[in-house]
Amino acid sequence: MIKHKKAQWPWHGLTALVLIGLAVSLYYATSVISYEWRWNRVPQYFAYQAEVAQRVAENGTIEAIVSKGDMASVTVRDESGGEQVFEVEQASVQLSRGDDVAEGDLIGVTHHWAAGPLAWGLWTTVWISVASGVLGLLIGLFAGLCRLSNNPTLRDLSTVYVELVRGTPLLVQIFIFYFFIGTVLNLSREFAGVAALALFTGAYVAEIVRAGVQSIAKGQGEAARSLGLSAGQSMRHVVLPQAFKRVLPPLAGQFISLVKDTSLVSVIAITELTKSGRESITTSFSTFEIWFCVAGLYLLINLPLSHMASRLERRLAQSD
Repeated sequence: MIKHKKAQWPWHGLTALVLIGLAVSLYYATSVISYEWRWNRVPQYFAYQAEVAQRVAENGTIEAIVSKGDMASVTVRDESGGEQVFEVEQASVQLSRGDDVAEGDLIGVTHHWAAGPLAWGLWTTVWISVASGVLGLLIGLFAGLCRLSNNPTLRDLSTVYVELVRGTPLLVQIFIFYFFIGTVLNLSREFAGVAALALFTGAYVAEIVRAGVQSIAKGQGEAARSLGLSAGQSMRHVVLPQAFKRVLPPLAGQFISLVKDTSLVSVIAITELTKSGRESITTSFSTFEIWFCVAGLYLLINLPLSHMASRLERRLAQSD
């Protein structure tokens, strides 16, 4: 009996209609409040032409102005007989040969491309996420194994750590770490933010590791011990590799959540992506455009992470 594959295009069409409906609803909502879209203001918050003023360091006289296409080389001889040479844009030069100039006078300007606040905020979010993610993974792995330890002290301390961190809001932990621990130890706000995020992530990773290890049949460890491996060797070479395959999806989800949680460090004046977005809104008055860009940048980070985790999960599944 031949099974006929059901057509999928009606469902894809329904998906497209839903997305179109959401877009129309958004447009209608902005038209109701008479919002004027200004997407032309957004690019400058990613990259812009920065102006650099070239000023005289000492009193002197303009000795020569040599044109070089769009640029000009301006030579200033100071009172001590030394020369200062400035490479500036031709159109910005408002002086003539023989003019006297004083310290701080403007010779001309140059322009160069510079990263905007959203680009810098994206970079800050990425490096904070990577640093706190790596530290959180190490802390979580250690704490998760301590929770499985036969040593009562290690087990109790790791349990207190996990329950304390998971039972309190991350925002409160950031405040405590920065204003109390950071003040006592004289830590920078960046260090305090990374440490708070790492400890928070480590508590959840510890529970993921503990659940993953306990999901492996006890016979695996017993078989490894019967072959002459020590407890540490059987855990490292037999149990953990199998547990890793099972904990990969929740670990990926935890790190994706970590990227979004970095927005909370803005409360201690770290200019990450969300804070950069708020600052950009105050100068551009393009509220919706900036927030859509910020959301898109978070997706730009998280979608590749999710895709790589899915590919790695499929590859590990094929190795079974």
